[in-house]
Amino acid sequence: MNLNIRPDVIIIQDAIINTRRDIHQHPELGFRELRTAKLVADKLKALGLEVQTEVGRTGVVGLLEGRGYGPTIALRADMDALPIQETGNPPYKSKKDGVMHACGHDGHTAMLLGTAEVLIGMKDRIHGKIKFIFQPAEEGQGGARVMIEEGVLEDVAEIYGIHLWNYQKLGTVGVRSGPILASADIINIVVKGTGGHGAAPQGTVDAVVVAAHLISAIQTIVSRNTNPLESTVVTIGKIQGGSNFNIIADKVILNGTTRAYTEANRQLIKTRLQEIVDGVAATYKAEITLKYFDGYPPTVNDAALTEKVITAAEKIVGEGAGSPFLSMGGEDFSYYAQKIPGCFFFIGSAPENVEPGSVPHHCSHFNIEEQALLVGCSVYVQLIEDLLIK
Repeated sequence: MNLNIRPDVIIIQDAIINTRRDIHQHPELGFRELRTAKLVADKLKALGLEVQTEVGRTGVVGLLEGRGYGPTIALRADMDALPIQETGNPPYKSKKDGVMHACGHDGHTAMLLGTAEVLIGMKDRIHGKIKFIFQPAEEGQGGARVMIEEGVLEDVAEIYGIHLWNYQKLGTVGVRSGPILASADIINIVVKGTGGHGAAPQGTVDAVVVAAHLISAIQTIVSRNTNPLESTVVTIGKIQGGSNFNIIADKVILNGTTRAYTEANRQLIKTRLQEIVDGVAATYKAEITLKYFDGYPPTVNDAALTEKVITAAEKIVGEGAGSPFLSMGGEDFSYYAQKIPGCFFFIGSAPENVEPGSVPHHCSHFNIEEQALLVGCSVYVQLIEDLLIK
């Protein structure tokens, strides 16, 4: 492994790691990140930055103004945890029952605070401004959208975001232009039939049978309607229906999710779902209603910004900068990238001596290789040095 951690990051490595561990011990769910937000705001104020609090309810924004004229570059970290009981036993284990940092947002916050600390020492050489965005509620509640509505992107030319990534080993930075994470939408389907006795199906409309045909038909959207070279997913993850073994059910509820790397495929799935629902309903004389809830859009990286990230990352990890381990997961960084040029990238953080991916995100024993925090911080600092320091 050929790591070139920046000396100015090495100097504060203990502070970065200790901050991550502190936040890990005190996790907070989306829009409830009161302690975390105060910790962030206090540290930014201590550095002498201009600080805004309660942006997007519990978000924090720090602004560093350089000496010379130049663009405003935003760096973003998310702060929220997940409703999961931690089962691992690190010395910094969560102290809050049923809540833990199981995705790495504690590390994201620590890395960005470390980045701010290093960059404040370069203030006199910076031509432009740096906006440090500490965002609440990424995990399904769309905190990015709320911060955007409150003006966080005003005057910002470019935005970058980092995600620790246990599917990649330490010493790698995964990035590519174009789609890097999928849209993440929710579907709820209610099938209504006519119930009856299990021994006398005549005159009934069996909601279970209708639902079974519907599920099979829905799967053809991916296999027969979308380009196999363009990743898409339609998953029915939950089925509720029936009351007893000898009763024909009159109602079945289906819940699921759809994923797509492009907005075109996202809309295709939505259209085909409604067409299939209507067709199956007519075929089996059932009443079927589809409710489609738009979640996060696809996260699409700007090509020019991606090249800037690759250039910076190569200075830190050498040949470890390259294609990411792709996922059909969703990220609300996508909202920023819809408004202005953005780039979202992954820092390999698989724990030492384990296979990448064997400690997955959103699991109850989630943990990271903490040296990855220094890699991420170094890439951020290097990126800003490349862009704004003359």
